[in-house]
Amino acid sequence: MTARGAAERPARRGRASEVFGAFLRLGLTSFGGPVAHLGYFREELVVRRRWVSEAQYAELVALCQFLPGPASSQVGFALGLIRGGGLGALAAWTAFTLPSALLLVLFALGAVSLGGPLGEGLVMGLKAVAVAVVAHAVWGMARTLTTGPATLAIGLAAAVLVLLAPSGLGQLAAVAGGLVAGLLLCRDARTADAEPLAARLTPRTGLAALGAFGALLLALPLLARITQDAWAETADAFFRAGALVFGGGHVVLPLLRAEPAITEAVTGEQFLAGYGAAQAVPGPLFTFAAYLGFDMGEGAAAWLMALLALVAVFLPGLLLLLAALPFWDRLRTSTGVRAALTGANAAVVGLLAAALWDPVLVSGVTGPVSGLLALVCLLLLFAWRRPAWLVVLVGAAGGVLAGLFGAAG
Repeated sequence: MTARGAAERPARRGRASEVFGAFLRLGLTSFGGPVAHLGYFREELVVRRRWVSEAQYAELVALCQFLPGPASSQVGFALGLIRGGGLGALAAWTAFTLPSALLLVLFALGAVSLGGPLGEGLVMGLKAVAVAVVAHAVWGMARTLTTGPATLAIGLAAAVLVLLAPSGLGQLAAVAGGLVAGLLLCRDARTADAEPLAARLTPRTGLAALGAFGALLLALPLLARITQDAWAETADAFFRAGALVFGGGHVVLPLLRAEPAITEAVTGEQFLAGYGAAQAVPGPLFTFAAYLGFDMGEGAAAWLMALLALVAVFLPGLLLLLAALPFWDRLRTSTGVRAALTGANAAVVGLLAAALWDPVLVSGVTGPVSGLLALVCLLLLFAWRRPAWLVVLVGAAGGVLAGLFGAAG
């Protein structure tokens, strides 16, 4: 085996504690939204730790784009499952979700402030880091997944489509278009590249997860209506919102705002304040549910209400992922499916490239200082090959210094 082949081969299965540690660091440092999260995951878990190959990672991203729920959290859950089994999946979700959920609950309590010059400088620095991390991910994935005229054209077309239609439906259409184009243009995709995802789930587990999803989607509204219980109403509201979301965390906001159980307990001012705070914390935007759940509860029970809301909004997407994974490896070995996946993987590169421009670059480089920080972070990753965690520290420190001297921007 060549040195390159050995470097690209996924690492063997590890322990749940290892998964928890890796994702806790990601949960504390992954700023910039779901697309940036995918860049952080790739840098830490594909490039550095080699838990999966580049092609496997792209397939996970493509699969999760088709499922309702928070795509980056689903990808993280699947990576934890592949690396550490069921306990690894739970460890990945918990560690990635807990930091931002806790910060938002503390914000609801008034125990933390996410504003001020230092806070704004910190956020500016971390957004600059996100620019570098996503750019590094796009470049690395493009070198592996858009290697010919057909895949390059698919990637470019997907990027243009997402830029013209910057929504969850636009992203879904880009990946779907990549699938169709791959089926037509990439029939020579090598079946030898069809490495199994090693999720090790049986079809019975997948069907059970799908059954649980359907049962909860039907039973929770009935339970809430019959009992008129606040806990049942909360579970129903957040589960339904999580089940109907395509395209990332921002799409869940109007769904949550439309739920009577939430609007009756959370004022418009509280809702907007929590949404603003959610933009300033690492990790998935879906942890906004913990903030809302805490505001919906009373006294000590507020913490349990926050936990219920948090679990309920994530659960639909995770159940659907568990339902899909057992059948994925069987489907992906056929020549036609491999061709379609080749196109979908190229479309994922285009999707990430479009998101690198908007929102990552547009919101991450807002002035000369943030632009300089982004450039330094790019050099650290590309030229000096420093690990992502060090780049995060440099960007954060630079942002804080800029805020201290009133130069954030």
